[in-house]
Amino acid sequence: MGRRFMVLSATMGAGHDAVARELARRLTAAGHEVLVHDVLTLLPRGTGAALRACYRFSVRHVPGAYAAVHAVFLAPRARTHAPQGRRRHPGVSVPAALAEARLRALVDRWRPDAVVCTFHLAGQFTGRMRERGTLAVPSAVFVTDFAVHRGWLHPANDLYLCVTEVAAQAVRAATGCPVAAPGPVVPPAFLRPAGPGTWHWAGDRPAVLIGSGAWGVGSGLTRTAAALAGHGCLPVLLCGRDERLRRQAARVPGAVALGWVEDLPQLMASARLLIDNAAGQTAVQALAAGLPVIGYRPLAGHGAAGVRAMAADGLTTCARSLDELLSAVDALLPPGPVRDGRITRGLSVLQDDAARFVADLADGVPPAA
Repeated sequence: MGRRFMVLSATMGAGHDAVARELARRLTAAGHEVLVHDVLTLLPRGTGAALRACYRFSVRHVPGAYAAVHAVFLAPRARTHAPQGRRRHPGVSVPAALAEARLRALVDRWRPDAVVCTFHLAGQFTGRMRERGTLAVPSAVFVTDFAVHRGWLHPANDLYLCVTEVAAQAVRAATGCPVAAPGPVVPPAFLRPAGPGTWHWAGDRPAVLIGSGAWGVGSGLTRTAAALAGHGCLPVLLCGRDERLRRQAARVPGAVALGWVEDLPQLMASARLLIDNAAGQTAVQALAAGLPVIGYRPLAGHGAAGVRAMAADGLTTCARSLDELLSAVDALLPPGPVRDGRITRGLSVLQDDAARFVADLADGVPPAA
């Protein structure tokens, strides 16, 4: 019998929404009903838009300030005598309190059998309500980050789903909650196409994608493109929805500048590498597509932590300088055991279907501890 699910995401870039849509697609395909909702709309009027604008401005223009906020409110701390998730900190507990009434009303109208969160604030909302007894159905949190920060953690949630076992161990130690590590949630179109993609490039230079997320955010993006072009590559800078960045990148000799790309699976199938700065959805989509990833000049805060975590897990290479970047490009571009090993390791993270765990939670099947 079909169940009803509510998936809570947030319009902070495109990654959290991408996970929410794919979870909804899988649950719908299994015969369930799904409502996807932006949690920022549950905050007092204008608050969600202000949070989004503030975050976007800080990571783009004052990354040091965002890094400081991340360090104070979100970065993991050494355990003392209580799980990290039990510590209340104003960075997430205040918005959770402000959103509770609207979320409770939404749950009452939709009457889901379970609530699933793909954004950390949403997990705080549901955790607070489960703790207070104002959310009667189980809540699951899909942690999209490779490096888990405190904003995700609330011990009253019923289930956590993580992209790696390392992340799962961190959540389990911090909250005591049941945790599973099914791996990233990626649409099937990305799963390592059998042949070359449909994008065609002039000349024989290998195409290297440079990611900047939906907002076109990153430091030194055009300089990186110029260096790759001078190294014999065809840099393809993904500028997201930032038209100013696209115009700047179009002036880099030997580079290709693209705006928002709808057929990213085919683009990835036509490329040889991805240069990543966020450890977000573009990076995990590349892993699924069999495209080696190099982390370089990461975004401040959780971006830098995620890039380091992916490299520590052996999923990517983390380049700390331009020389290291070009050396990593030389190692991963040609066919051979180094490239093949990295592709195999990247694909190995796709362990299971997160939607199955969510459906089991609604059916009362106890999750693995």
